[in-house]
Amino acid sequence: MRKLSMAIPVIIAVAAVMVMPVNARENKIESGIYADDIDLSGMTTGEAEEAIEEYVASFGGAEITMNAVDGATIVTTASELGLKWGNRAILDECTHFGRDGDILRCYKELKDLQHQNKVYKVCFDFDKARIRELIEENAKQYDKEAVNATLTKTEDGFAITEGQSGIVVDTEASTNAVYDYLTGDWDGTSCAVDLAVEVEEPEGRAEDLAKVKDVLGTFTTSYSTSGKSRSANVANGCSLINGTTLYPGEEFSAYEAVAPFTADNGYYMAGSYLNGQVVDSLGGGICQVSTTLYNAVLLAELTVTERYNHSMIVTYVDPSADAAIAESSGKDFKFVNSTDYPIYIEGSTTPDKEITFTIYGVETRNSDREVSYESVVLERMVPEEEIIYADESQPVGYCVVQSAHIGYKAQLWKVVREGGVEVSREQVNSSSYMKVPRSATVGVASPDEGARNAIMAAIATNSVDAVKNVAGAYKAAADAAAAQAAAAAAAQPQPQEAQPQEVQPAQ
Repeated sequence: MRKLSMAIPVIIAVAAVMVMPVNARENKIESGIYADDIDLSGMTTGEAEEAIEEYVASFGGAEITMNAVDGATIVTTASELGLKWGNRAILDECTHFGRDGDILRCYKELKDLQHQNKVYKVCFDFDKARIRELIEENAKQYDKEAVNATLTKTEDGFAITEGQSGIVVDTEASTNAVYDYLTGDWDGTSCAVDLAVEVEEPEGRAEDLAKVKDVLGTFTTSYSTSGKSRSANVANGCSLINGTTLYPGEEFSAYEAVAPFTADNGYYMAGSYLNGQVVDSLGGGICQVSTTLYNAVLLAELTVTERYNHSMIVTYVDPSADAAIAESSGKDFKFVNSTDYPIYIEGSTTPDKEITFTIYGVETRNSDREVSYESVVLERMVPEEEIIYADESQPVGYCVVQSAHIGYKAQLWKVVREGGVEVSREQVNSSSYMKVPRSATVGVASPDEGARNAIMAAIATNSVDAVKNVAGAYKAAADAAAAQAAAAAAAQPQPQEAQPQEVQPAQ
């Protein structure tokens, strides 16, 4: 009996080998195994993989149309969206069908194949990042942003321009919609998919805008000492801000409103502060625009979210009442409309060089409330030394003098009175302005050793006035010599122009 029990597994194993098809013994896919319409019978694993890859790639030319807004479309192909085989696990199932598991199950699977094919569904997959990238690159050109209702100041009051709704493609939702359709419902043929769009409603109702008529704050500064270019920059910056309608909760950036500082945007070269020096730059003087607006905002009691003082003191407002903006340092002046109603910013300049900003809105403060601001100087630092820079690239006689700047530490305080009685006093900001000594940049290049020695001796005195005097004398002499040479050249008889000769034709 013991010998008989040991023989039974051997007999069963031999029987299994006898019933196992030749393909299984040769490690090839059984007859009757399909992937979609592909007959994988008798293929090795590598051959089946190649066949399915070619099958998936055959759908790469199918046209995929993404419907954006107002009939606009994005047209691409499946291959451009990264078409690939999505369920590679079926390859392992095809290879091992009828040979993995217990003997009886394998026997049954192989018997079933004799009556009915085993068909595996081929699934598609796509590169979701490429879908998103394509939508981002193309859909934005079809976006129609909402246009808020706006106000325009006229001689008779304010005119209201109604807003317009906008339609914007939702990139993330659209990416998911396209990906889900292509990996779930797509049959491999050309198709169209609707992108997800959002309707943006404009801000501003006519009834709210009609209430805007009260002056919340107004402030004026003078730029009467400014030259032509700086004056033009101030007027240009003012015009770029003028007419702004700001809704409750919206933040205004002075830099974004007036940038970029280019000639195409209306700016000229004019003096501005840089590293303790006054240098010419495009848009020089623009900080007077932001400073004037800052003070109007303070009087309107709106919420200031970002403000910087200048590196050196300015003369058109009290210390700590300025607001600098600068592209190089990232300085900006920002504030939020913290009222419950829209506000309107009016900016204007006058022929006598005054700039004014007035903020209109709906007055909700008590009529006896009075707001003022006081500048408090904590420290005044007067530079005592002078600095002289020798410039080898400039000739003797060249001399540019920079005035001294007194340094300050100051604070700005808000004072509120009601019925003429002070009810509160709070610090608004603090500012530090660097002191900068008087300086001169002096040319020292000269073929005349005596002239060079003279200017170097003046530099050694560390006196700007001494350098100015020596440089001025050499410049006056150079100018006189140049004028004399020009006069002598003008007195010289001019050569007569040759008269054209008449050429006789050959006889």
